[in-house]
Amino acid sequence: MSKTTKILIAGFGGQGILFTGKAMAYTGLKVGLEVSWLPSYGPEMRGGTANCSVTLSSEPIGSPIVDKPDVLIAMNLPSLEKYLNETEQGGYIVYDSSLINKECARDGVSIFGIPATKLASDNGLDGLANMIILGKVIKETDVLTLAQIKSSLAQMIPAKKAELLERNIKAMELGYNY
Repeated sequence: MSKTTKILIAGFGGQGILFTGKAMAYTGLKVGLEVSWLPSYGPEMRGGTANCSVTLSSEPIGSPIVDKPDVLIAMNLPSLEKYLNETEQGGYIVYDSSLINKECARDGVSIFGIPATKLASDNGLDGLANMIILGKVIKETDVLTLAQIKSSLAQMIPAKKAELLERNIKAMELGYNY
């Protein structure tokens, strides 16, 4: 049986949206899946809108565009509002409840709010809310495993920046165990 998972990561530029997508796509490649990674951001970059479409599949992917995600990662309120009703029935929505203080409800999807920005700040991991949310996504979905992503990060982050690898892994584990 084939399995295709369409993931949409959305928020402001500077929140690590594209890096999160790249980590998922790179991991998908490493474990033998077909992968598409499509970054998209407004002309403003930092502070503007950013989103990233990632498709992981056991068979060839027809289009890199994700308009109806199976998994939505929303890092800000405009992104949650824009894509809440686009998420597929049976899908998952994971959002940063530190930045989105609105009750999120919708039938037919599993919704998880995690105070990622606050957790990052409280644990000396400023700027890594994206990785905390990624950890939560890994825990709640069967898209990829924590071990697979950790292994990929070790290859994505250069050895001379080993402290970044440790911080990213710590952030992911924080989200996974939340």
